[in-house]
Amino acid sequence: MPLPGSQNDRGGQGPADRSENGGPLGQLRALAVQEVEVAAGLRHLELYTMGGLLTVLWHGEPSAEAAVLTCGGAMGSLLGPADGLYHDLGVALADRGIGTLRVGYRRPNDLDACVHDLAAVADLATRQGARRFVAMGHSFGGAVAVQVAIALPAVMAGVVTLATQSAGCEHADRLACPLLLFHGDRDELLPPAASEMVRMIAGRGELVVLAGSGHLLSEAAIELRERLLVWLPEALAAAAPA
Repeated sequence: MPLPGSQNDRGGQGPADRSENGGPLGQLRALAVQEVEVAAGLRHLELYTMGGLLTVLWHGEPSAEAAVLTCGGAMGSLLGPADGLYHDLGVALADRGIGTLRVGYRRPNDLDACVHDLAAVADLATRQGARRFVAMGHSFGGAVAVQVAIALPAVMAGVVTLATQSAGCEHADRLACPLLLFHGDRDELLPPAASEMVRMIAGRGELVVLAGSGHLLSEAAIELRERLLVWLPEALAAAAPA
């Protein structure tokens, strides 16, 4: 799948139509892209840019109209917390016709760049057929998810934060979509008050405090999967055109 204006993995040129070169994806000015199908229903994409390597693990059909965007903490992560939550959700949601795009940042801990990365991946999915998204982030990634939802309100069906920081969420009151926050009551890095602050700023949302869970939420791995496999499809379905 060549990117607009970039070289594909065979060294050829992608479409050069200037109308396709704008937006968050075009602004990355990708030099090249490689794509490999690593398993049935799972593709690995690498986008090479002058600002770093953007990695995407894409579950499900690329043309799926509904998709989840996931991102990690300040060090980056493709697996997510809770013992590989993002991978398991991607597999399960693909069976329901929902895509999942697990985003590996070009520059972890650079908030602006990471928000751009998520927006660019949403742009890429939109060009394949996606029409609505839920953004999900862990720790630092909670702020990334909140900011990308503010930046792309027309296509966002919801935001999920997992042990989020409050820094970077100062404009959560601009969110126009449902908000679900999870936080462990034994978080050793960020107190549950951080998620409560984000919910208060947003003036909306549900905060679920997970008893006995630390920052990686491993103790609540089963509960998170059960809750999210209900909430995510419902939020995406509710945002579908009538």
